Amino acid sequence: MSDGVEDLLRELAPQVLGALARRYDQFDACEDATQEALLAAATRWPATGLPENPRGWLLTVATRRLLDEFRSDSARRRRETALLAATPQSALLETPAEPDVGGDETLTLLFLCCHPSLSSPSRIALTLRAVGGLTTAQIAAAFMVPEATMAQRISRAKQTIRAGGAAFTMPEAAERGERLLAVLHVLYLIFNEGYTASTGTDLTAPRLSDEAIRLTRLLRRLLPGDGEVAGLLALMLLTDARRPARTGRDGSLVPLEEQDRDRWDQALITEGVTLVTETLPKGAVGPYQLQAAIAAVHDEAKDVDSTDWPQILALYELLEHAAPGPMVTLNRAVAVAKVRGPAEGLALLATLESDPRMARHHRLLATRAFLLELSGDPAAAPTYREAARRATTVPEQRHLTLRATRLAAADDKASERAG
Repeated sequence: MSDGVEDLLRELAPQVLGALARRYDQFDACEDATQEALLAAATRWPATGLPENPRGWLLTVATRRLLDEFRSDSARRRRETALLAATPQSALLETPAEPDVGGDETLTLLFLCCHPSLSSPSRIALTLRAVGGLTTAQIAAAFMVPEATMAQRISRAKQTIRAGGAAFTMPEAAERGERLLAVLHVLYLIFNEGYTASTGTDLTAPRLSDEAIRLTRLLRRLLPGDGEVAGLLALMLLTDARRPARTGRDGSLVPLEEQDRDRWDQALITEGVTLVTETLPKGAVGPYQLQAAIAAVHDEAKDVDSTDWPQILALYELLEHAAPGPMVTLNRAVAVAKVRGPAEGLALLATLESDPRMARHHRLLATRAFLLELSGDPAAAPTYREAARRATTVPEQRHLTLRATRLAAADDKASERAG
């Protein structure tokens, strides 16, 4: 299947599912029917060419599959009659029966996929399939789990929505803000998993970060006035701009201070900085806007020595006030060390040692090792080694081990010279 057809199918998937779900209000059955229509299109269109109205074609096929499913279930015959009566005849023809209200439908779909009754992994999987238009196999491959495992996760998510009686309607105004935060968090998690994979042999999973950016662009078009949506998109763009320089040719990790900044994507940086510049002065500043501002300061520095660390520290202090968390404290400790010296940074890191979310996390150890290295403490090498032992991806393990080995060798040479 060509990239053009695949991109079109992923763009149309939430529109078709939204139209079906709006009419029949049976999300799980509608989702299955939409997937079957997408698969049929993926098989047929490359051979026959695009139909005159691709969205209408998909909607027609999905509607037929849905009605076939209803017909095959004898226990639903009475409901089938009612559904058939509710289906306009035009829906069974090769022309679209639904008005093009894809934006509203897609937004409702995003809110439904991030329903409060679902776990975070279920929200992510369902969003990628129902809104992103990815197949179960593609999602499973991205998260490096067996396809059967991902299929069960998606199936359970749909069952939860059905059992909870969640309707395909826009949440009430009072709930909409909270649900939007859940949507943003899911997109943020998808991007992060793509930018730094949590397990495996590769440092990144670009397909996931690309998909997160695509979906957040879509959300931005649907909610152009929301500052946090713009902030999240800016954060993704400014972070993803560094991806080309983040790994060596052998897939090894290249830390920020050692990256070739000529390889950063300047178009993404320009777009991200523009978004931040336009959004920040317009009202209350949220956590995603602050993180985007921090990323912008890093990206605008010509080299590592010209990084404006005092500004980054000030932004982290605002972020910790707006959205406190151990990872924010961890990153603020690095900024503190850069501005006030490694001893103060290490003191701040020490406050995380009793946090059960961080006490055994390899990033706490890796950051401590980095600050120990800055202070010239020989404890840096064994701390890097312990961080490597706890890291969950091969590139991070290799990078931390390499730093430990280099430091240990340098310490040995220094001891020989002193002796």
